[in-house]
Amino acid sequence: MNELKAYLKRPLSLLLRVAVTAAAILTVVVLIFLILYILINGIPYMKPSLFALEYNSENVSVVPSIISTLYLVGLSLLLAVPFGIGCAIYLTEYAKPTSRFVRVIRVTTETLSGIPSIIYGLFGMIFFVTALHFGYSILAGALTAAIMILPLIIRTTEEAIKSVPDLYREASYGLGAGKLRTIFRVVLPSAMPGILSGIILAIGRVIGETAALLYTAGTVAKIPDGLFSGGRTLALHMYVLSGEGLHMGEAFATGIILLALVVLVNFATGRIVKRFTAKGLQ
Repeated sequence: MNELKAYLKRPLSLLLRVAVTAAAILTVVVLIFLILYILINGIPYMKPSLFALEYNSENVSVVPSIISTLYLVGLSLLLAVPFGIGCAIYLTEYAKPTSRFVRVIRVTTETLSGIPSIIYGLFGMIFFVTALHFGYSILAGALTAAIMILPLIIRTTEEAIKSVPDLYREASYGLGAGKLRTIFRVVLPSAMPGILSGIILAIGRVIGETAALLYTAGTVAKIPDGLFSGGRTLALHMYVLSGEGLHMGEAFATGIILLALVVLVNFATGRIVKRFTAKGLQ
C-alpha cells in the first residue's frame, strides 16, 4: 500500500516500472514463442534417418554438420582464446593505460567487433582460401571465425581481469610471488567466471555463423577428412535446406538440434563457472 502511494505521488516512476516490466514479459513471451514454433514444426521430422552417418538427398542427415560444427568451434577457440587472453593480460597488467599503443589496440578491437560477418567471409575467401591455397576447408573457416571472435574474447577477458580487486594482487606480492605467478595463480582464477562468459558468447557466435563460413568452410555435407577438407555447419545446413525449399521440415528439425546444442554448451559452461565461483568463495 505504501509503495502504491509512493508511485501515485510520482507517476513517472510508475510509468517506468510498467514499461520495464512489460519489456521483461515481452522478452520471455518472444523466447517461448520462438522455441515452441521451432519445436512444433521440427519434432515431426526428427526421424532416425536424420542422424545417418552419411548425407544424401533423401535423409538430409545432420550428423556431418554436427561434426563439422564441433571441429570449427574447437579449432577456432584453440586459435582465438590464447591470443585473446594474452592480449587482455597485456592491456590490464603490463601496458600503461595512457600509452598510444594501448589506444591503437582498443580502437582496433572495437573496429573489428563492429565489422559485419560477410566482410570477414570475403576476407577469409580472398586470403585463406585463395591466397594461401587452403581451399574451402575447416582450417580456413576456423581461422576466419577466430578473427571474428577475438575482439569479443579480448574485451570480456579485460573486463573480467579489471574486476579482480587489487587487494588480491597486493597480498600475492606480499607473500613473495612474482608478477607472472600472481597473474596465473591469483588473477586469472578469480577472473575465470567472466572469461568463461566471454567464451560462451564466442561459441554461440561461431555456432550461429553462416555468412563468414559460407565463403571459407564451404557447404559440403560430409564428415571432414582433415583440416583441409570442407564442411557444413548446422547453421549452414539449415540455411541450405531452407534455401532449397524442399526440406523445410528437416530445416526446422536442424533448428531444434542447433538450439539444443547451444543450451547444452551454456549449461555445461555455467556449471564450470559456478565451480570456479565456489572455489573463489572458499
